[in-house]
Amino acid sequence: MQDTRDRDFLEMLVKSIVDHPDDVKIDRRVDEMGVLLSLQVNPQDMGQVVGRQGSTAKAIRTLLRIVGIKNNARVNLKIEEPEGSTRGQDRDRERN
Repeated sequence: MQDTRDRDFLEMLVKSIVDHPDDVKIDRRVDEMGVLLSLQVNPQDMGQVVGRQGSTAKAIRTLLRIVGIKNNARVNLKIEEPEGSTRGQDRDRERN
């Protein structure tokens, strides 16, 4: 059986800070680089997960690294951009 402590920890952590815990989805992939956890949340909860200037996301990633160290694995977090998001488009407009 796969060791999914990192996934379970992330799920518990994220569900406790978002307003729509039923919309939290986590995909776990293991390869030669380590463990990749892909997180999807309700678009309205993105601000709570990312935090001001990415502070919450950075803290979550730090905690996941600690969980990974305890389990001899390198754990990385990817926060998926929700469908219909214009965040990337806004940055492109600022550059032009």
